[in-house]
Amino acid sequence: MVLVLGAVVAVWRTSAVAGADSDPAAVAITAPPHADGVPAGFAEAWRAASGATAAPVVAGPAVVTGDGGSVHGRDAVAGGVAWSYTRDRPLCTVAAGFPDSDDGRGQVLALYEGGTSYCSELTTLRPATGERVAASNPDVRPGTRLLARGGFVVATGSEYLEVLRSDLVKTLEYGDVPTPVQVGRQPRPECTYGSVVLAQERVGVLERCPGEPTDRLTVLAADGEDGAETPQEEFSVPLPAAGATLVALSADRAAVALPDPPRLQLLDTTGQQVGLIPLDVPDADLTGGAAVTEVTPDAVYWWTGSRTVALDATDLAPLWTADGTLGPAVPYGGGLLVPVPSGLQELDPATGAALRTIPVRRTDPQAPVRAAAAGEVLLEQRGAEVVALRPAG
Repeated sequence: MVLVLGAVVAVWRTSAVAGADSDPAAVAITAPPHADGVPAGFAEAWRAASGATAAPVVAGPAVVTGDGGSVHGRDAVAGGVAWSYTRDRPLCTVAAGFPDSDDGRGQVLALYEGGTSYCSELTTLRPATGERVAASNPDVRPGTRLLARGGFVVATGSEYLEVLRSDLVKTLEYGDVPTPVQVGRQPRPECTYGSVVLAQERVGVLERCPGEPTDRLTVLAADGEDGAETPQEEFSVPLPAAGATLVALSADRAAVALPDPPRLQLLDTTGQQVGLIPLDVPDADLTGGAAVTEVTPDAVYWWTGSRTVALDATDLAPLWTADGTLGPAVPYGGGLLVPVPSGLQELDPATGAALRTIPVRRTDPQAPVRAAAAGEVLLEQRGAEVVALRPAG
């Protein structure tokens, strides 16, 4: 019986999904060459619609775009579609995750709406070929984002979130569970969430709870000892202010931006304050929404809405602030680039000092930009479109 059940599960996880049109690549996508330093200029190589992504998605050798009901795996250099995966229903969001799987190339996570208003059909794909790997059924609302770190991914929401392991087994459900198996397992199901961060197998949730005058920070284990239905809290503490933003987590720190006046509160693994540092950002930037960040092994680059703040990756203390930016900074060719209205500004990674500006023309020079590097190709998410830039000059 166990062998039969295992075979049935394996078939379900890899078989074709009803209403899906999968067109894998005939030849696997190859990674673009590495960038040889920061060039004197960039030229547009291609652009593609990608309304289902908030930032460019680079998965293994592929650039992945999502729009309507379709996910496309593209060659980074030319932008040609090597593979596609299409469903007969809306695509909620697309992300890259699980870098230790599939020989280090990771997987593409494509989340679709189910038969109801929920985003409840998740499929993982191999980035080089578009072949299906597995499927799962989370229970999150439209507007969700998939935040992947290491072997976990969290599907966010304003009232409920889920964490899945790389084998797509649910390891945590938190908040107002749509169909609870057992009642009374959730500590504060009436709260709403301002921001969620996943890092180091820790999930941080910025909560706003009825009857509490300030916000609350809760940090949970991504994979607790008592199963997905019983959240395992590392700590849950009230914060000094309302309208806070959870910016980042490290192995033993949490960084929360507090408004009026702008400051960064640092907390340890027990929820005790270990630092309170003034922030050189306008109070109007701290709206209490989700933090826009780019995380690297050395730093967390946080875009506040008008400035980019670099935080040390370990203790999360602020290192420097760059004014007049349009998004977080990203490493490229051994340097650091940040989008600005006139193009891309190269910064000194140690000090944040502006070294030079590389002109890039955009239709709306003031609109937010999320950037990512795929070898020598620099990708920009501009609204519902991804634009690829290649070195020139």
